[in-house]
Amino acid sequence: MFNKLQGVEEKFEQLERRLSDPEVVKDRANYEKLAREHSELSKIVDAYRRYRRVDEDLGESLELLKDNDPGIKELAKEEIESLTAAKQDLEAELKKLLVPKDPLDEKNVLLEIRAGTGGDEAALFASDLFRMYSRYAEGRKWKIELMDHHPTGVGGLKEVVALIQGKGAYSRLKYESGTHRVQRVPVTETQGRIHTSAVTVAVLPEAEEVDVQIDPNELKIDVFRATGPGGQSVNTTDSAVRITHLPTGLVVTCQDEKSQHKNKAKALKVLRARLLDQKIQQQKAERSRQRKSQIGSGDRSERIRTYNFPQGRVTDHRIGLTLYKLDSILEGEIDEIIDALITHYQSQALQDAD
Repeated sequence: MFNKLQGVEEKFEQLERRLSDPEVVKDRANYEKLAREHSELSKIVDAYRRYRRVDEDLGESLELLKDNDPGIKELAKEEIESLTAAKQDLEAELKKLLVPKDPLDEKNVLLEIRAGTGGDEAALFASDLFRMYSRYAEGRKWKIELMDHHPTGVGGLKEVVALIQGKGAYSRLKYESGTHRVQRVPVTETQGRIHTSAVTVAVLPEAEEVDVQIDPNELKIDVFRATGPGGQSVNTTDSAVRITHLPTGLVVTCQDEKSQHKNKAKALKVLRARLLDQKIQQQKAERSRQRKSQIGSGDRSERIRTYNFPQGRVTDHRIGLTLYKLDSILEGEIDEIIDALITHYQSQALQDAD
């Protein structure tokens, strides 16, 4: 780690010299790029320099223990205690700062929730999860925009797609992708038997046009009349839109807006996000093959979490975390789980980088 830190400090000093070069200052675009890089490295270098100062002070205090004066020895012991704690804190901070930053972390997200095995019960739980994430987003002052949803007649959701806009949305929600399992007694169950159902969650970074370019000639666009639960018509014009991306076979439908143009714009936004996600998953798979390691692949087919209603328990299987606060978690209080996941994957990323 400390070899890396020395390299970072050297690069930081090189950037400082380049930023003071009049020729570099003239090239505005290049100067801004170098300034951004300098700013990012400054946090690491500042922590590293503080660490070195603390380490030097600790070395001096350890030397003072050899002094014959009991008063100086006692003072040295107190200094050693506080400096050792400060050194440990700075080591932890440096490890965190050295984790490679995910360039997608600041993006908005497309949240997709789909009912899996379990019929109506799975659809009801899909609705519960959408409410949980909506509450969480509201608590962080993020904006939620419904892109598409398919309700069931009993108050559940077969599928829902929503755009969540806010600072760091992807960094907080990216580990929610996967299969969420629920164990509870359905309302319709007369004998009190616990049923197990599953819902899949996908969290995709929002893709801008610069991230994913779509050739209009590769799209098949169909328009049709929007329908509601049970098949009843909710619209008298052909405003719903279905877009098929011919090279990949990806299909997106949007029917929440009364305007065909708005539905088309929303469908294209969802399609771009899915295409970017496909590209990211391919890159991850390639990296995994290169490392010959599948640990923490984040595959959406993995069962990541169980919500057990009779026990009031939520267990995240990836990190072995169990919390007995199901009610508050379903109200959107999921920071404890998210923080634990971020810490786990940051630690893993640091090991991979070594």
